[in-house]
Amino acid sequence: MTVTLKDLKVKLFTDGADKAQIVGMAKNAWIAGFTTNPSLLKKAGVRDYEAYARDLVAAVPDRHISFEVFSDDIAEMAAQARVIASWGKNVYAKLPVTTTRGEPLHDVVRALSGEGVKVNYTAIFTADQVAKAVKALAGGAPACVSVFAGRLADFGIDYQSVMQDAIARARGTKNVEIIWASTREVYNVIEADRMGCHIITAPADVLKKLPALGSLTDSELSLGAVRAFREDALAVGLTLAIPGRRAAE
Repeated sequence: MTVTLKDLKVKLFTDGADKAQIVGMAKNAWIAGFTTNPSLLKKAGVRDYEAYARDLVAAVPDRHISFEVFSDDIAEMAAQARVIASWGKNVYAKLPVTTTRGEPLHDVVRALSGEGVKVNYTAIFTADQVAKAVKALAGGAPACVSVFAGRLADFGIDYQSVMQDAIARARGTKNVEIIWASTREVYNVIEADRMGCHIITAPADVLKKLPALGSLTDSELSLGAVRAFREDALAVGLTLAIPGRRAAE
């Protein structure tokens, strides 16, 4: 069955921290939100976190934007989440499932969600983490649980069962949505949509390919690849001596 961009029901978020890229992607009505994290902030060269974030919220005031805490102390993480939440009504405070010492944050996110803080609970990999995350957030403010499907796949771990379980659990609540995170390829978007996942966040380079969905058949793709190989061979002037060729001619 051919799928096109307009057929997708899953909400599409851009994962990245480059302001120009975010503002550019926001021009597409089909982009529903944006996610960032400290690693992406580092890549984008962000130094003044709050100034950067407030500037971004002002530039994109009408879409979900997730900004992550960076402390490793639970009490301070909660305080940072409250500050982040104050940056805008469209802002979600992103908190990791544990500290670097493996201490879970379930009680903290439960409290924050109960206060009205919109939480994006992230770095979720296991079914147990999913169950506890959804339970902690259920009944509170609008919230997301980010399951790192792509990173599981990178290490040969089945992500489908974890994703399906997460989606089913979240569908049993009124406020929790599942984000398919660490997306690697366009087909992950199709997978997420077919599973009934609420949201998928992906690099802009992946999302920019979505308008082409359904524009070519498999046979057309095959012929295109063959033609590209031929054109590139001619472009570089490849030659190959074939024994007996002259005699045969």
